[in-house]
Amino acid sequence: MSVVKEYVLRTPPGGVKRYDHDALCDLLEVDDRSRVIFEQGVGREAIVRVYPSNPLMTMREISVDDLLMDERGYVTLGVYYDGSPLRFRLFDPRTGNAQRGAVFGTTGAGKSRLVQAILAACKRSGIVVHLADLKNGQSVPEAADHVATRVTTQYETILLLRGLVAEAERRMKAYAALGRSGFVIGDPDPLMYGIVDEANRLLEKGAPFRDEAARLIKELGRTGRSVGVGIIIAAQAGHLDELGGSDTLRAMLKEGEVILLRWSSGMMQQLVGDGLIPRGEALQPILKVVGRVRRIRRFNEPVSEDDDDVNSQGMLYHLTGPRPTSMARTYTVGSIAPCRGHDPLILALYGDSAPPGEAIDLMAYVTEKEIQALHDADAAADAADADDGGGGGGAAAPPREAPQPDVTAMTTAQRILAALPPGGMTEAELLAALNDDGGREVRRGTLRTTISNLRNQGQLARPDGTGRVTPTPAH
Repeated sequence: MSVVKEYVLRTPPGGVKRYDHDALCDLLEVDDRSRVIFEQGVGREAIVRVYPSNPLMTMREISVDDLLMDERGYVTLGVYYDGSPLRFRLFDPRTGNAQRGAVFGTTGAGKSRLVQAILAACKRSGIVVHLADLKNGQSVPEAADHVATRVTTQYETILLLRGLVAEAERRMKAYAALGRSGFVIGDPDPLMYGIVDEANRLLEKGAPFRDEAARLIKELGRTGRSVGVGIIIAAQAGHLDELGGSDTLRAMLKEGEVILLRWSSGMMQQLVGDGLIPRGEALQPILKVVGRVRRIRRFNEPVSEDDDDVNSQGMLYHLTGPRPTSMARTYTVGSIAPCRGHDPLILALYGDSAPPGEAIDLMAYVTEKEIQALHDADAAADAADADDGGGGGGAAAPPREAPQPDVTAMTTAQRILAALPPGGMTEAELLAALNDDGGREVRRGTLRTTISNLRNQGQLARPDGTGRVTPTPAH
């Protein structure tokens, strides 16, 4: 029977700040480096455990029960190497605070699957989410109909962040008028999150909206949490300086929820320098391939077909959790093999119900300067068209076609209003029109919920007994 060997070490005052993991494995005569786990204990004690196989290699599927927020505001995303639950906090009932969070990981480290789990947890727990998927919507495509707002471009993300900051400011004024200093879920407002996936695209040097994005995210991290408006970013593990400047993130993340998946050396240096990891603290590397034994191959020895398989997706450190130097791993999120369309296992985690909350009206946060810039661009294009048609007897230039709306960037509510003729449609006709406009699929439950919200906002007429969905005269 295979057993776990455990060694309790007496360490110098202050603990072990640096150690050579390869040298430790050589001392213990263990070829598979992933079987050896080092963890600094409290005071002058450390523990080294040698497992018969890596304890995080096999993970069960994540369940809906894991994703339901408990009374302390936690959801369970996975386990530590010793089987203890890996919990991620979405709300602190003691302070009434939403959280600030960040997920860092290199390509293939499991970042998008982890974001899917957080998104599904929010929906299952009644938390309103406004999502920016800056990989053109491809990073977490299953989330499309399961969040209140979904955008896929950098400019739309700026509008979304402006809307979140405006909501936080509205709540501050409303709560001050009530004499309240804290946030209580549902009294009267829901817990809300802005989640920006692939945030490095928005915040890297040279990005067109970098400065404003960094300012808005910092503002949400500073003031939004006390009124129930949280912010979570997910980004490639490069350098913090590539994410809007380290000062921005240092202030936002030191007391938030920070998860580090497989990383780059540059990211590690920055995390230590910014105080997110104690200086000199030792983290065991997360290898791309776990369980590989380094050895010299004999002449003509066959190469194993799975020798290069990537199998460390989801392995991580919860840097701001109670065990920042203990390796953990997320439960399996979704199908192992790629799917031709939306992953059915991930869709099952979200469920069939409509997402909580209402979409942010992005157009309400377009500035006059931006509108003028669009008008100027149109005027310049009209002038160019006129010049092209000005020769040969002064023939008039052909009229420019009106630009067609990008339905992939529109909310379900915007698509409904765009699709409805003055005389309206039946619900079945409207559902068919929406699912034929080139945008993401709309389910009947989502359609009915959105129609109800639009009627409450006065943008659709109330039912008149004909069964038709009709716009108000203003639309």
